[in-house]
This record gives sequence, C-alpha cells and structure tokens, in this order.
Amino acid sequence: MTHFASPAPDARDDADPYLWLEDVTGTVALDWVVARNAAAMAALAEGRGFAELRDAIRAVLDSRDRIPYVTRRGEYLYNFWQDAANPRGLWRRTTLAEYRKPEPDWDVLLDLDALAASEGENWVWQGATVLRPGGYRLALTHLSRGGADASVIREFDLEARAFVPDGFAVPEAKTDVDWISADEIYIGTDFGPGSLTSSGYPRIVKQWRRGTPLSEAAVVYEGEPQDVSVSGYHDPTEGFERDFVIRGLDFYRTAMFLRDGDDLVRVPVPEDALADVHREWLLVRTRSPWTVGDTTHPAGALLAARFADFMAGDRELTPLFEPDPHTSLSYYAWTRRHLILGALRDVRSELSVLTPDGDTGQWHRSTLDGLPEFAQTDVAGTDPHDSDEYQLTSSGFTEPVTLRYGHIGAGPAEPLKQAPAFFDATAMTVEQFFATSADGTAIPYFVIRPGSGHAQPGPAPTLLTGYGGFEVSLTPSYSGVIGRGWLARGGTYVVANLRGGGEYGPRWHLSAIKEHRHRVYEDFAAVATDLIDRGISSPGLLGIEGGSNGGLLMGVMLTRYPELFGAIVGQVPLLDMRRYHQLLAGASWIAEYGDPSEQADWAYLRPYSPYQNVAPDRRYPPVLFITSTRDDRVHPGHARKMVARLLEQGHDVSYYENIEGGHGAAADNEQRAVKWALVFEFLWQRLAG
Repeated sequence: MTHFASPAPDARDDADPYLWLEDVTGTVALDWVVARNAAAMAALAEGRGFAELRDAIRAVLDSRDRIPYVTRRGEYLYNFWQDAANPRGLWRRTTLAEYRKPEPDWDVLLDLDALAASEGENWVWQGATVLRPGGYRLALTHLSRGGADASVIREFDLEARAFVPDGFAVPEAKTDVDWISADEIYIGTDFGPGSLTSSGYPRIVKQWRRGTPLSEAAVVYEGEPQDVSVSGYHDPTEGFERDFVIRGLDFYRTAMFLRDGDDLVRVPVPEDALADVHREWLLVRTRSPWTVGDTTHPAGALLAARFADFMAGDRELTPLFEPDPHTSLSYYAWTRRHLILGALRDVRSELSVLTPDGDTGQWHRSTLDGLPEFAQTDVAGTDPHDSDEYQLTSSGFTEPVTLRYGHIGAGPAEPLKQAPAFFDATAMTVEQFFATSADGTAIPYFVIRPGSGHAQPGPAPTLLTGYGGFEVSLTPSYSGVIGRGWLARGGTYVVANLRGGGEYGPRWHLSAIKEHRHRVYEDFAAVATDLIDRGISSPGLLGIEGGSNGGLLMGVMLTRYPELFGAIVGQVPLLDMRRYHQLLAGASWIAEYGDPSEQADWAYLRPYSPYQNVAPDRRYPPVLFITSTRDDRVHPGHARKMVARLLEQGHDVSYYENIEGGHGAAADNEQRAVKWALVFEFLWQRLAG
C-alpha cells in the first residue's frame, strides 16, 4: 500500500500558472469553462443511453409519490416541494389531518417559479425562519440567486401570502437571522468593510427594530476576524424566554453566552463541547474528555444539568450517554417533555427515549416501540415546544423510506407515508465487511450487489463512495438515483465508513484531522484493496465518487493510489490545499485540515494536496470533475485548475461546471438529473465499456 513521503519543494507551490481560473465570472475563465463543458457533453451526453438515463433519474426526482417531508410550526405542517411542473418549487403547508390522506390539500404560500419569472431572478429556496410568538404569522425567507450560500432575506406574511411591504429585508449576503419578537430580530450580515470574518461569515451580531434603518441597529456582540462566525438567537419558550450569542471560534470550538440585559455571561462549558438549552435543562455533548470535580467524562458523552443551577455554579452533571468501542451518539432531539437519543452501533441505528423527572432531576430510559429491526431509523422531526409528537424515517440501501408518526407514551408510531420503490431490489443483498487499514484499524463498509451472499457473481463494475471528514456519518439509506443509475444496471455499490467521519464518535473523527489526515486516505485505499482481494471488484472495474471533502478524497486517490481504480468522479472538490484557506469559506476549515501558511502544517498538507501532486510521468485513471460557478463555499477554481493541469500533462480528464447550483452543483431537478446522468454515463463508459 502506498504511504506518504515528504516530496522535495516544488516551484509550483508558489508559482501557479492557473490562478486566472480563480476569477469566477471572468470572461477568459468562463470561455475556458464553456469549452470544457462542450467537450464533456459531446463525449458523454450525445448518445441515446444518456437521455434515457437522465430521464429515468429525473422521474425519480420529480415523482409525485415521493414523501413530502414536513416541519411543524404551530398547527401547520410546512413542506418545500419540487417536481416537473414546479422546478423552482412550492413552499406550502397543510394540517396533520390532511397530511394523513394519500393526496393532502396543500395551501401554497409561495410559488418560486412564479416569483422568479415575475422578478427576473433565478431564485433558489434556502428555507424560512418562522416567528413562533404571535401565531406563526410572519417568516423571514431566504432566497438564493442560483443556489449560492449567500441569500436575500425578505419578510413574508403567511396569512396574506405576500411579502411584507417595507418589512425586514437584507441584500444578498451570508446572513444569519432570528426573531426576537414581531418587531425585532437578531441579524448578522455584511454590514460593510470589516464586518465579516476571514471565512466570509458575519463577525458582528446586531439587534434590529422594525421601521429603523439597518445602519442604526444596535451592536450586541463583535467577534474577531479570525473567528468563523457570530450569531444571536432568541428562545421564546413560555416561562423560559432567553437570548444567546454564539461565537464560532473555529469549526469545532464555540463560546456560548447568555444575554442578561446589556451583559453577556459565558456558559462555562469546554470550547469544543456542544451546549444546548431546552426549558430548564442544559445538555453538554463532549468532543474531548472533560474533568469536573473528581469525575472525567469521556469524549462523545452527553451530560445534563439544570441550566439555572449550572450558571449559578452547581456542577452536578448527569450522564445520559457514554460511548463504547462500538457505539457512538449520532444525534438527539427534544420533544416538549422527552429527549430522543439516536446512537450508532457499528453504523446501525439504535433509538431510546429519556424522560427527566422535574422534581428529582432523575432521567428515566425507555425505548420507542414498533420500529423495524434491520432498517436505519432516524428522527425526521419533533415538536419541542408544544407536544411530544415525533416523526421517524426508516429505510435501508434496498428498502424505500417509511415515515412514521407518533407521540411518546402513546404506543407504537404509525406508518404515515411510504415512499415508492424506484428499482427492483428483490435479488440484491446488503453486506457489511471490515477492511484493515495501514495502522491495523478495522474500517467498516457496506456492499450492495446482485445475488445472495452464498452465490455471488465475479467482479462487477463497482461504485465506491466515501467522505471521511467533519464528523459526518454515512449510514444506510435508500437512493432511487443510485438505484436506477447504478444498481439496476447490474453495478455494485459500496459505502465506506472512514475515519474523519462520525460513525464512532469524536475519537473516530479526531484521529484523522490535520497531521493525521493521511489515515482517511489509507482507510479508503484499504477498502478498495479489500474489495479487490474479496473478488467483489477489480482495478479496471472499480470506480469511485465523492463530493466536497469527499472530492478532496477523490483527488488524493487519483494522485496517490491511481493503480487501484478504473475511473474517478470528484464533485465540488477541494484540491489546492496550498490556497484553500484563501478561497471563499476555506478559512473556516483550518481546524479540520491545518493552516498551509504555517510551515509545519504545510509539511503534512503538501504530500497529499492533489493539485501540487499531479505528475506528467504517472499514469492516472480517467477522471471527471463536476462543480458549480455559483458555489460560494468551495471555490470552483479548485476543480478548474486541477483540470487545466491534468490537460496540460496529457491526462484523460473531463470537466462539467453548472452555472447554477451552489455547493450542490444543481439548482433544480432537471440540473440534478443531468449531473447524475453525466456521473453514471462516465463511469459506465470507462468501467464497463
């Protein structure tokens, strides 16, 4: 297996001939993009097979039988819906009684297609912040031009179904807002020079009163330029009304402040812990060991205390969850009176319910009844303010999603919606294996393929994916797109659970950050090697795909382990680790990767940075890079420059850049279908001939 060595200094580290491709909308750069797009479409999209594949994927994305997932706000369930007739989408709502019906009667609040047409804007929905006090009548909508993270904020009246004349409105920026009352909001945005962090997020949070200029909003808190971001929010829970300011010190460290009049009081928890306040309770989720008195709580624990007592100096903490070598806390969700815990045991879900006794402070544990035994089950929604209802989704790689609805203590959750099957999985099997990485660590991965475990075909075209970063877990889930585009055509699909992710909690993540990043790539290479050794695939039949941080993974596999793969696809990738911290939101990821401006950090970044490691005399598998002009999170210059360098050296590389789409590289279902059809067509051409 390949190991990283420290290469000799390379002039390309500092002399970059392709910096001009970082000019996102520059004429010369966009002319280059148009030419590359034309070449990719000519090679991949002109055949009948591409059109059929694109249409099959589009049918999945536009299916009216999909589950319309909802979020409760007061008496209504809210949903955002896109289909063939509404490509930009509808923001709508209904009641629970209607939602139980096969065809609910939806009340459309905002038609994005009509709005985009009337205003001449390519609006993409980024969500809404609904005002809870006062009957949920007002909302702050987030509208993005082309799918970028930056959005325009406009106040909307849900009863009038119209934007509020002279209401709260904020120009395009990476803005954070929250309601304080019907006439005041917290806002962090681009207030002008010096108001943003080096990551491009708000550095200042203000309190803005209706009817006054934004320039007169009162400053609540100012962070430092090197922070990731600063935000403020209001907890309107009756009897527990509170205001907080969150200062993001880096991607994993925060300072939480309770606002007491004009004073801000620090919530005294570790900077790398996650703190949450619900009614009378403070929850603390640790990311490193925390010693309180004579007790050391492990990383990955969930602890509870009475918030008022804790702020007064009482340090009595009740452990609600502690990890073990096979189990980690994945998430938790409050209802009004209960806490649902979601855990992973060897990447398989387990759910439990904890109920605090308000008098004694004791917590009682129970289980949720009526859940499928072998499916991945997650909490899809709760009502933390007004009831103990919850929604659950259950699915697997070959089992479509079932949405269940229930109330804690009122019996098993009832099936409410069932997603359709988009491919025939009756002859497919799902297996979990473990590969051994370079340092001996067991790396789990799932294999989905035709046939039974006792009668498997020989090596087949295989699509392997992974992520390995930011404590993100890849768990079993149903994808009609993967099913139709890959599995139904006879391909094998593999999901690797790499270090750097969250499958085994903080220790799994922290073991592969910064100078230990090489472990992510060794893990992925170990899974690829294990697939080949088991006869599931072969180097010529093994394709890989990943996006964002997973796109960085693809770049490293290309330049460090090319002999293992027959084709590679990287979507919205990081690739130039020399300059990533200077591009868009890159500075916010220094806690994950390291700071390339520091010589000691560049010493471990340089050996794997894909852009600095492309070699003209090395043989690489064919590669396709996909990105978006409107991605304002990972700069499209990463992919552009990598492609230019590969082309310069005569390697087989294809490139497609969607003009819209933001970090998802697609703004609507038509664009998503084209993107995934390009991915699958490329892989089928290169792996299966």
